[in-house]
Amino acid sequence: MSDKFLKKTVLVVDDTSSNIAIFSKTLSPEFRVKAAKNGPKALEICFKTPPDIILLDIMMPEMDGYEVCRKLKLNSKTKDIPVIFVTAMVDAENETSALELGAVDFITKPINPSIVLERIRKHLQLDR
Repeated sequence: MSDKFLKKTVLVVDDTSSNIAIFSKTLSPEFRVKAAKNGPKALEICFKTPPDIILLDIMMPEMDGYEVCRKLKLNSKTKDIPVIFVTAMVDAENETSALELGAVDFITKPINPSIVLERIRKHLQLDR
């Protein structure tokens, strides 16, 4: 565990509690983890206290991950937060859409915890 990541905050946005629990368990030894179960709550958290990076599910009721990302990228306070989409949707079209919206990465479910950690570390280093 590296000290340079101790204070970094990861916002996990997923409508499934078990997915949030898996991410929290994976990330909490190294990062501060916040969670939102829907798009509007995620936006509320981001506009109030922007996280350092966001793990964003695509398929959610009410507002999907694409719409959340679109709104984040339109706001000057949140436009530079790295967004990593995490989804079970594995086709190239979804990945392309995510990257075109401004996401920095795309991870497929089920997740591999060590890969998720490495990608978050890399994007936080690149963001400096």
